[in-house]
Amino acid sequence: MSEHASRAHERIRRSSICPPTAIVTVLALISTSGCAVGMKYQRPDVSTPSAYREALPPGWTDAQPSDSAPRGQWWTVFNDPRLAGLEANVDISNQNVLAAEAQFRAAKAAVGVTRADEFPSVSLSPSATISSANSSAFGSNATNGRHQYSIPLDASYEADIWGSIRRSVKANTAIAQASAADLENARLLYESEIASDYFQIQGLDAEQRVLESAVQSYERSLELTRDRFQGGVASMGDVALAETQLETARGQLTDLGIARAQFEHAIAVLTGRAPSELSIPASTTTETTPPTLSVGLPSTLLERRPDIAAAERRVAAANQQIGVAKAAFYPALTFGGNAGSQAAAIADLLTTPTHIWSLGAQLAETLFDGGKRRAQVKLTQAQYDTAVANYKQTVLTGFQQVDDALVELNRLAEEADIAARAVAAAQQSVDIANIQYTGGLVSYLQVVTAQTSLLQNQRSAIDILTRRLVASVSLIQALGGGWDASRLPSSTEVRR
Repeated sequence: MSEHASRAHERIRRSSICPPTAIVTVLALISTSGCAVGMKYQRPDVSTPSAYREALPPGWTDAQPSDSAPRGQWWTVFNDPRLAGLEANVDISNQNVLAAEAQFRAAKAAVGVTRADEFPSVSLSPSATISSANSSAFGSNATNGRHQYSIPLDASYEADIWGSIRRSVKANTAIAQASAADLENARLLYESEIASDYFQIQGLDAEQRVLESAVQSYERSLELTRDRFQGGVASMGDVALAETQLETARGQLTDLGIARAQFEHAIAVLTGRAPSELSIPASTTTETTPPTLSVGLPSTLLERRPDIAAAERRVAAANQQIGVAKAAFYPALTFGGNAGSQAAAIADLLTTPTHIWSLGAQLAETLFDGGKRRAQVKLTQAQYDTAVANYKQTVLTGFQQVDDALVELNRLAEEADIAARAVAAAQQSVDIANIQYTGGLVSYLQVVTAQTSLLQNQRSAIDILTRRLVASVSLIQALGGGWDASRLPSSTEVRR
């Protein structure tokens, strides 16, 4: 065979296996120049107030929120190393957070599944066939056998002319971003629960110290009353009253242990441990005070809360699904082809005459479906309206939660000042009553009344401080915990 003939033979062999370049170019142009049907997405409009209804707590500011807003580890604003140690376990041990993280990975994988439809599907299915035929001629039997081997390569591709596949990819991308925001919201929720439970335990420890001090004081008062009774100065009624007061305080002290244990168990589960695996030592002093941070303007709340971001991304996904449903009204263009080799012997599969290929296109249009496509469009439009309503409700709930926390912090700050004055006055009343009782000027009932009032005011002051700390956590949570929408994964990151 001459060199020129060999080159011509090679060109024929190559063209007989692969579709012409022009056909590939046409497929690419059809795929990229398609017209996506459906609405272009725009974030739903929501009315945002220029300021929150409630005034800011003392020390909190609304200017330049990025300067003092907590970032990431928001609990560090409380300057409590023990709390920080507990919070560190949320990401790695909280089962609900781990489940949310797995759901995010699943949503990313779903994007990959949908993106695969943007590319041709290629399959290879080698086969070997052996057939035989028996015949009798002139009284003798003859057997004829036939072997056939083939290596077919099949490919199919649906041109995304109307944008159905592209919109499906965008919809799943938005859902994956919503899942990422759900993960951040789960982290914030369980971090906040740990902090709230921890401060409740701190408050109970403070109450325990006050009650223990009261029990010691009541024990001394009972001993004094018994001595006075034996000396004929006090009555048996005074002794009984002192005993009642002491036992009541002991009962209240015991009751604190129930609530403390339950909060401790809750923290254990939030950090991914069994209740028996966690013990929080009792605090000896009140170490934590409410922090002062910035709140920011209401308009920034839309970008700072992961639950709002998740709701908005679901609106975007629902919008894309409307386009997918509308694309079903248009014809589908599918290209198919196959190439391969077929021969009667395996060795002949590589020879030129056995190579075959074919290419075709199919245009399909549904003429009647009983209104199924129209109903599907109505369904997706209703789902979009639902997503919009959920988004707007999430925004309203966010504003409510911020204002709720603000009013609670403001009122509690006022109560804290009142409680401090009440404790000081109650202590003075106890001191006076003890002096008067020792001097025989009043009955022991006067002492008991003053001591009970002091204990109640001390416990009330502790309760107010605990509620202020919990309300601070609630406000930080309502403001998004320092998160912002820029931390959402981009479309590129989701599709990796």
